[in-house]
Amino acid sequence: MSALLDRNPKAPGSGTAADIVRSARRRTSRRLGTVIAALGAAVVVLFAVNILLGTYTVTIPDFFRILGGEQLQGATYIVMESKLPRAVIGTMVGAAFGIAGSIFQTMLRNPLASPDIIGISYGASASAVVAIIVFGAAGTSVSLAALAGALLVALAIYLLARRGGAAGYRLILVGIGFAAVLQAIVTFLMTRTDARTATQALVWLNGSLNPASWDRAVVLAGALLVLLPAVAVLARQLRGLELGDDAAAGLGLRVEASRLGLLITGVALAAVATAAAGPISFVAFLSGPIAHRLLRGRHSLAASALVGAVIVLAADFAGANLVPGISLPVGVVTGALGAPFLLWLLVTSNRVGRGG
Repeated sequence: MSALLDRNPKAPGSGTAADIVRSARRRTSRRLGTVIAALGAAVVVLFAVNILLGTYTVTIPDFFRILGGEQLQGATYIVMESKLPRAVIGTMVGAAFGIAGSIFQTMLRNPLASPDIIGISYGASASAVVAIIVFGAAGTSVSLAALAGALLVALAIYLLARRGGAAGYRLILVGIGFAAVLQAIVTFLMTRTDARTATQALVWLNGSLNPASWDRAVVLAGALLVLLPAVAVLARQLRGLELGDDAAAGLGLRVEASRLGLLITGVALAAVATAAAGPISFVAFLSGPIAHRLLRGRHSLAASALVGAVIVLAADFAGANLVPGISLPVGVVTGALGAPFLLWLLVTSNRVGRGG
């Protein structure tokens, strides 16, 4: 500090400290901008790769001709009815899961507190499986059942955990308990149905972009247009809750009301994403910690959204093209990525004595 004072005699004492703080904030802001720009570029590149490459390749000039309305035999249908809606839904689903996971992990201050770990995604899965196996539902009906199941399970988790204040550890433990029960229900139903219906349910449970269509894309986009402004409004409360309940209350935040608003928003994001593409595993879990490390300890919902989109687009392309002649659901690929990351996270958390 004395060396800094000698080199900057015009800013003694508190002025020097203020300059140091402003300089640190500028560096943090520059890094945030750089990381978001890099992630945004990665999303654009992967989006283009999913459309232009794969088992059926499309040239860039042909792609723009198709967008302009020109009919190219075979190519127009493949691009406009398969590849483009699939990439659009994959981007939106990844962003929604990324934001939902980051909201839960930041608010509860635990990297394990993501919708696919604490039971919310299992609520969607169980509800969808019941709709498929018991009621013979398909298509939009399954998506609506998944949406309703995620919301009902989230409400049940909150009501059981809020006794004495919905502390983070209570929500996580109650959610894990719900996840175990719902997984048992899904397993039981799968063993009691015929092979054809079980296969249909299993495809949905893995999470897949195969059913992507413009109708689903429009519904998902409409939901995000409502939810993303709510996320922006609640972001300030999220930063307060990240400091802990006592500190947040000291800053004038209504802790329970803020937590409830964030829970509703996070659950809704996870629910609409699950309804659109199934419970794509580990995207919500992976996005926040990866963004956190890229930003060197800072949380950013925008960065988490972009990381989620990168994961889904990359996993979908890998699943469709990694093994010749075999198209793997995107959830299989993200599951293979998420399991070792979970183990690594637990090992590093134990080593440094904190949760991420």
